Amino acid sequence: MTLTAVRSKRERYLTFFLGEEQYGIAIDQIKEIIAMMKVTYVPKTPPFMRGVINLRGAIIPVVDTRLRFGMELVEPTMHTAIIIVEIEKVMIGFIVDRVEEVVSIDASHLSEPPKFGSHIDTDFIRAMAQIDENVVMILDVLKLFEADELVSLEQIRQTQIDEGE
Repeated sequence: MTLTAVRSKRERYLTFFLGEEQYGIAIDQIKEIIAMMKVTYVPKTPPFMRGVINLRGAIIPVVDTRLRFGMELVEPTMHTAIIIVEIEKVMIGFIVDRVEEVVSIDASHLSEPPKFGSHIDTDFIRAMAQIDENVVMILDVLKLFEADELVSLEQIRQTQIDEGE
């Protein structure tokens, strides 16, 4: 096997924490990471939608990842960050408790996520990875949202742009 073949099997992921659980997102989906900032509430949105931010003139919907995963809401700390990703040409911010690091994971160290039965939706977990002593859940950010939720996020963004003009 050539060195390039070995290298091509490694993918890079940004890891972050929600409470004690560690998650990862493929680095190629991430646009940037910013410190927690003021989020403008948008009425009549789902509870996990915290609102929008204005990032250098771009209006970006922000999701509280803890609420999206059914976890309890916590007050932001100095470690709280917003990870900006692009999903289907829509920029979305994810609030996370703490960004950890970028790791390179060999494809052979990824395993299928466990199945918990038909009533528990774990489709958003793309794979599980063992990093040192931790199990990291690799997320499929597209599957964190239903198609209609993505449309709603884009509508929220567009409404805020229109109101700002």
